[in-house]
Amino acid sequence: MLNQELLKKQLSSLLKDCVNNEREPDYFAGELAKIITNYIKTATVNAGIPVATAGTAVSQTGATTGPGTLS
Repeated sequence: MLNQELLKKQLSSLLKDCVNNEREPDYFAGELAKIITNYIKTATVNAGIPVATAGTAVSQTGATTGPGTLS
């Protein structure tokens, strides 16, 4: 599940570190990318995406017909 409060704390900590230690832009960008990647990886993909299928019970093919959601 996405935790916005934790994301906010991590971003705030990164910004304070960069300001207090005069970090280079590449350092900031790299750390920001890590924080965002980890944030996204904590998401849960909710069940219930609509799909359309074709074929037999043993051999089906199909594709989603609606958007998935994250929480």
